[in-house]
Amino acid sequence: MRLSTLTVGGGLLAASLALLPVAQADPARQLAETLTVNGQSMPVERVRETPLEGFYEVTLESGETFYSNAEGSHFLVGDLYENAEHGLVNLTEQRRNAERSARLAAVPESERVIYRGTGESRAELVVFTDTTCPYCRQLHEEVPRLNEMGIEVHYLAFPRSGLGSPGGRQLQQVWCADNPTEAMSAAKREEALSGAADCDNPVEEQYHLGMQLGVQGTPAIVLPDGRLVPGYVPAERLAAMLGLSE
Repeated sequence: MRLSTLTVGGGLLAASLALLPVAQADPARQLAETLTVNGQSMPVERVRETPLEGFYEVTLESGETFYSNAEGSHFLVGDLYENAEHGLVNLTEQRRNAERSARLAAVPESERVIYRGTGESRAELVVFTDTTCPYCRQLHEEVPRLNEMGIEVHYLAFPRSGLGSPGGRQLQQVWCADNPTEAMSAAKREEALSGAADCDNPVEEQYHLGMQLGVQGTPAIVLPDGRLVPGYVPAERLAAMLGLSE
């Protein structure tokens, strides 16, 4: 009698344990593993909870972001705002900025073309650039002034017409040069570069990184807090955006 009681009890316990993972399954993880569109699995990079009960932020491997319910049956595309005490707060953009800043911090200085002044460094700008872009050349003329104000300029490669374009090859020549800063300045002056473009360089990797971070054209300036500023901006205005004054 005791044996049968233990057997029945053990069976019930086993059944309960078998059901436990389903009952306690993490909805975000389950959504990441099961999300499909038109019968095709989505290339999900991560799923995060949001302040909206029952909705999750889904980030694809391409960098695209949208919102989904736990079942993946309904999507919201756009930015999520909080109606805060002092006005609307773009929560989606805050998350993008934080991720952008973290991703760029992981790029080693050895893979950047850096312009520094001789004085104390007060701030750092990361700029996705293309040597064939007129506005990039215009911004490059501001680099000495930025350096005077203690603002470092760190260039990353973003060939706006694609990796196989003349700009893509020229950027590879810059990164392959013995002195990349001199080569970058020469290219921005529209001087022909004679160096090789077939060394082990980060141009392709940085191009894809830029696309993942929302870069759509050049120059694309990233402030230290991760904010993305598209296009040419004069040195004095950039200093003001950084909260710096003379």
